[in-house]
Amino acid sequence: MNANELTIAEARDALAGGELSAVDLTMACLTAIDAGTPLNAFVHATPEIALDQARAADARRGADAGALNGIPLGIKDLFCTKGVASQAASNILKGFKPEYESTVTSKLFEAGAVMLGKLNMDEFAMGSSNETSCYGDAVNPWKVDDRRLTPGGSSGGSAAAVAADLCLGATGTDTGGSIRQPAAFTGIVGIKPTYGRVSRWGIVAFASSLDQAGPMTKSVRDAAILLGAMAGHDPKDSTSADIPVPDFEAALTGDIRGKKIGIPREYRMDGMPAEIEALWARGREMLADAGAEIVDISLPHTKYALPAYYVIAPAEASSNLARYDGVRYGHRARLGQGDGIVDMYEKTRAEGFGKEVQRRVMIGTYVLSAGFYDAYYNRARKVRALIKRDFDEAFAAGVDAILTPATPSSAFGLGEMAEADPVAMYLNDVFTVTVNLAGLPGISVPVGLDAKGLPLGLQLIGRPWDEAGLLNHAHVLERAAGFVEKPRKWW
Repeated sequence: MNANELTIAEARDALAGGELSAVDLTMACLTAIDAGTPLNAFVHATPEIALDQARAADARRGADAGALNGIPLGIKDLFCTKGVASQAASNILKGFKPEYESTVTSKLFEAGAVMLGKLNMDEFAMGSSNETSCYGDAVNPWKVDDRRLTPGGSSGGSAAAVAADLCLGATGTDTGGSIRQPAAFTGIVGIKPTYGRVSRWGIVAFASSLDQAGPMTKSVRDAAILLGAMAGHDPKDSTSADIPVPDFEAALTGDIRGKKIGIPREYRMDGMPAEIEALWARGREMLADAGAEIVDISLPHTKYALPAYYVIAPAEASSNLARYDGVRYGHRARLGQGDGIVDMYEKTRAEGFGKEVQRRVMIGTYVLSAGFYDAYYNRARKVRALIKRDFDEAFAAGVDAILTPATPSSAFGLGEMAEADPVAMYLNDVFTVTVNLAGLPGISVPVGLDAKGLPLGLQLIGRPWDEAGLLNHAHVLERAAGFVEKPRKWW
């Protein structure tokens, strides 16, 4: 086994035991990144920074070393990294190199992590297939025919890099499923924490009441380790919760006897592939065999979640993206003689924003406009409150976690959906958006392969602030499923 194929937990033990140096581990990842160019996962490689950080980690080894000392990670291009291009995969931020570090990357570096570079993603995190990026498509390392498959989105580069062993773990962000859907499509683990558990400071905003950063890893244990380093209160983020961060790894006891697992009847969708239905049934059996009690629950407002999400998220996006005007940073259009400031705004945004971002900004501006605000945005906010209440009632009735499919299908081919009806693409988020609307933690765990040989995941949804319990349930599911398949190397 090459060093880059290790999990974070395995690498941590090998580093602590002196069997491996951080420089050797980092070099193995940098070599894999070079070979992995066809995946288009890493878009800004930072080998010099990585090797400097690895040498510092080797010098620091011992009792004072952080939880991630010497662990090489990939960072989604949405996180501001000091002196390193942070473009959110958009031409409008071309050339932008922040003078500051996001809170999440600061915390990771304090824990001793090594940054290998920045990862591909959908532009401003708007997409479910990583096809809206200014860097071009990220490609799923799983391949079963002559097609190039999507790694999912928006954290497609993160998912592809982890699944292909280009890094040991990666950061992602999740606004409507952007950690969990790509994790399911690539056979890895991805957790979206409770809203407010991880600081949003220094992360380029898409929809501020929905965005949440989280880890994408090769195992549930790795997710627990990485989340522990990322989480915590941040006074710079007014939505960050001042709640102690438990030891997530210590919570992985593997004991869920007597726990109640809810199965929402509304997630049995018309036209759901038989393989997804069978996988879900298998997940229920595995948790029951581990001693959990399986109970049917109702989340009646689930059917309104997608329309509510696709009103609220674009509304917040149109507000957040108003700051990209060509004045302060990033791209500015060339102006003709006689052009005024309004012409500059219009030309800059037309050149800088891609089609999907333009579509969502226009939807958002429309639903916030006078005469439509109450009909769309206010109504969507009320539906959101009802969706949250559905979950609150289920948890109040004693449910500890909720089991659902993660995605409505396995990974599809690049180009198969992007140019078709955009609503068909939005349906990819059908199982994940409720979690963001309700501010809950959710995790995707790889559980099996479909008939074509592509990975499928199941989603577990937890109580607010109970990532520890959620990770333990996921750990049990992971162990029972025994998913060890990896993509065959073709790149």
